[in-house]
Amino acid sequence: MGDATLEKRVDRLELALMELAYQSRKTEMALEQLSREMRDFKEEMRAFRDEIEKGFKEMNKRWGELANKMGTLVEDIVAPGVPAAIKNTFGWELEELSTRRRKRKNGREREYDVIAVTPHHVFVIDVKGTYRPHYLEDFQKALEEFLDFFPEYSGKKPVGVVASLNMNQDMVNLATKRGWLALNLSGDYLEFLNAGDIEL
Repeated sequence: MGDATLEKRVDRLELALMELAYQSRKTEMALEQLSREMRDFKEEMRAFRDEIEKGFKEMNKRWGELANKMGTLVEDIVAPGVPAAIKNTFGWELEELSTRRRKRKNGREREYDVIAVTPHHVFVIDVKGTYRPHYLEDFQKALEEFLDFFPEYSGKKPVGVVASLNMNQDMVNLATKRGWLALNLSGDYLEFLNAGDIEL
């Protein structure tokens, strides 16, 4: 093999190596570009996810505010009708009516939706848009602690009342078993549904 042939082969090898280096550099640049695009994509997705999470938090906050407003709205519908319901059912005049009474004692806090006071009884009324069975245990505890938080009513008999805009018969029966009155929105505005079954 002559020097010329060897030189040609070396030249072709050098060209092939240069082409390989060029292609390698192109591949490296393409990978760098892909890496940058992936990084940008990840950042965009992170920003998008953060925006979605922020939107969910805002939506949950608004739902919470709406639920609170609905709760107080029902209390505002029920409370004004309580004096007439007590007068019409039991013949007693109210000495006092208050809503959303909150007290703190020994680091604990309780809030009662409606408190209606007669000469010998204090009606402790728990109000819900629709009263459900799982609310009963919470109200039971609240009722048991009522005089601890409001000792000024200790000379009067506490009367538990569950109130709703739509009280079904099952709830009335559960309230009756516990010795509580069930108060419901009706044609005459508010009506005690089980007054004949409860001895005060």
